[in-house]
Amino acid sequence: MSGTFIGMPSFPAAARRAVQDAQLRHNLRKATHTIRGKRGEAVGELDDWAELRAAGRAIKDRTLRHLDRYLEQLEERATAAGATVHWAADAAEANAIVTRLVRATGEREVVKVKSMATQEIGLNEALARAGVTAYETDLAELIVQLSDDFPSHILVPAIHRNRAEIREIFARRMAEWGVPAPEGLGDDPRELAEAARVHLREKFLNARVAVSGANFAVAETGSLVVLESEGNGRMCLTLPETLISVVGIEKLVPTWADLEVFMQLLPRSSTGERMNPYSSVWTGAAPGDGPQDVHLVLLDNGRTDTLADRVGRQALRCIRCSACLNICPVYERSGGHAYGSVYPGPIGAVLTPQLRGVQGPMEASLPYASSLCGACYEVCPVAIDIPEILVHLRERVASGPGHAAERAAMSAAEAVLGDHRLLNMAQRAASAARGAVPRRLPGPAAGWTDTRDLPDIPPRPFRDWWREHERERARGSGPGAAGGRADREGGER
Repeated sequence: MSGTFIGMPSFPAAARRAVQDAQLRHNLRKATHTIRGKRGEAVGELDDWAELRAAGRAIKDRTLRHLDRYLEQLEERATAAGATVHWAADAAEANAIVTRLVRATGEREVVKVKSMATQEIGLNEALARAGVTAYETDLAELIVQLSDDFPSHILVPAIHRNRAEIREIFARRMAEWGVPAPEGLGDDPRELAEAARVHLREKFLNARVAVSGANFAVAETGSLVVLESEGNGRMCLTLPETLISVVGIEKLVPTWADLEVFMQLLPRSSTGERMNPYSSVWTGAAPGDGPQDVHLVLLDNGRTDTLADRVGRQALRCIRCSACLNICPVYERSGGHAYGSVYPGPIGAVLTPQLRGVQGPMEASLPYASSLCGACYEVCPVAIDIPEILVHLRERVASGPGHAAERAAMSAAEAVLGDHRLLNMAQRAASAARGAVPRRLPGPAAGWTDTRDLPDIPPRPFRDWWREHERERARGSGPGAAGGRADREGGER
């Protein structure tokens, strides 16, 4: 399994295959509608949701403006509390740091808390190349790992699987990774959860090294915060002797008062709950309590480049709630794998091209993986204007190589639309040739009409019709004359 999905086809090709899978569409529709409904109820309970959303946006923007200062403060406070802080410019450096730290312990197995940052950099694969096996302990991540699959959702990585598929995966693969599934395992959710508990318990009790991410990092105390719903994170964060946390530099909040805002926004937007079931906080190493060798790896991996983009930087506000995925009509039909990244859905369509660049065909296709309906912006708890970023990134893609014809067409359109005389001539020429215009465009322009017909060209331009209409109206003989007089008289009355 590759956390970076290298080699995936572009979004249109991947999505075309996905929408033909009826079972996948059923699984996605059922799951996203359920989560969406719970979120709506939880958000509707708060009269000040709009104010909380505005506060979350303001905190994130302020933090990003002064990110250098807050990162230094985080390093200082975490180090004073007994943690060791490492800086990683990219995925390769982060993987090298974590691999070195694990191998220094002499261990060849680690347990993991669900972490999108480690999936982003392909940490599991890097550890495997060094002879270290990483065991996912989140239930959905476990399902994905056992099936050699890719995660397809931020909150529920195995959202594309139903319980019958999960039962088959457990029965077939658990024994290869540890404690096997019980004989006669059914597909009742309680049976599946119990099988996962028994399988993972052995890993928790024997693990000496754990790897995590963090939902938030509090600069004023150097603390890290993990929110989860199953308790597996609590086991990973307390039982092992060594804890290594890989955290994106955008996960900072300046103070505990700032964290309070996100502790209200995140659970309601992600799981539709008033508060998170398990909220774990640790600050460095505490003698005799929990891991004694604590490391924090601060990950850039394209984030500072994103921060430099005035429009695109707002994507760094993201708190990984997945509300935009659950509301998106494109995601609901295509699923997460079509996005070719650990970050699927609308946020992935804007975050992945910025972290990786838009040179590859997959990354260049992602800004177009949207109808621009704006539903993602409406539900985002930190008010990321995803449609605005999508349009901004489309402009970046179109200005790159391979789009010379499109740029020439847009330049011609700009010249015509900017000169009323040229526009009149073009409109009349189009009306005169209307019978010869095909319903679908040929050659390189075919992409414009792959899924839509060209609109009918009227027999004469609107400007000509309006000019004649006004002449007839002025003579008092046109159909609009009486209506015009009536309008004027009605206005006078």
